[in-house]
Amino acid sequence: MRKTVAATALALAAVLLTGCGDGTGKHSGGKGDGDTGRGTEQAAKPDAGAGAGDAGGRAKREVTLEVLGTGTAQIAYTLDSSKFEQVTLPWKKTATIELTAAEQRVGRLVSVVPGSVQGSDGLLRAAACAITVDGRKVADNEEGKSAKPCQSRVK
Repeated sequence: MRKTVAATALALAAVLLTGCGDGTGKHSGGKGDGDTGRGTEQAAKPDAGAGAGDAGGRAKREVTLEVLGTGTAQIAYTLDSSKFEQVTLPWKKTATIELTAAEQRVGRLVSVVPGSVQGSDGLLRAAACAITVDGRKVADNEEGKSAKPCQSRVK
């Protein structure tokens, strides 16, 4: 139990630290946005014509974060803001984020780190999570089978 709590706390801290920015859209360093597979980081690119940008080069994307399960859990997420909170499951948060021209090139990180829930076997495991951008699923943690958080770079 202590290992699970410690691992979850470490993962939450990592997401909160890497997901924070100054709001200017400037890149603050870190690793590239390579597509590493489901449940980790996938670039969420719009379809042609979806979320068209305005004259200032900005584009809007509708992003939905979900954590499935029953009961309550601690979660951390980065969307239009970064928060850590206790929620009742199932939980969903949708926001329309506006991307600058630079964010459209390199992407803006969105993520949700689900807390632990009790499985049918009585053991604690990560809750299932998913991220949807403009109606298309771009990340999940394989129904909680992967202990990784759900994250994606939205472009």
